[in-house]
Amino acid sequence: MYEYKYVNLLSDGVAAAKFQEHRAIIDQHAAQGWRYAGCIPTHISGSGVLCNLDLIFEREKEEFCHD
Repeated sequence: MYEYKYVNLLSDGVAAAKFQEHRAIIDQHAAQGWRYAGCIPTHISGSGVLCNLDLIFEREKEEFCHD
């Protein structure tokens, strides 16, 4: 079973989407045991510019045995 974490990124571009921190965020989460699983746009402007997106990370949940 997997657990998922979502990190929201905001574009810093006006006419075109510019996401500056994505690589550092992916590296940071990888160092913590998370695997980058993809991204989902969370806000697109009326003119079609991507304003926000979620980076998605996953890792296996630890199984706990209850005896």
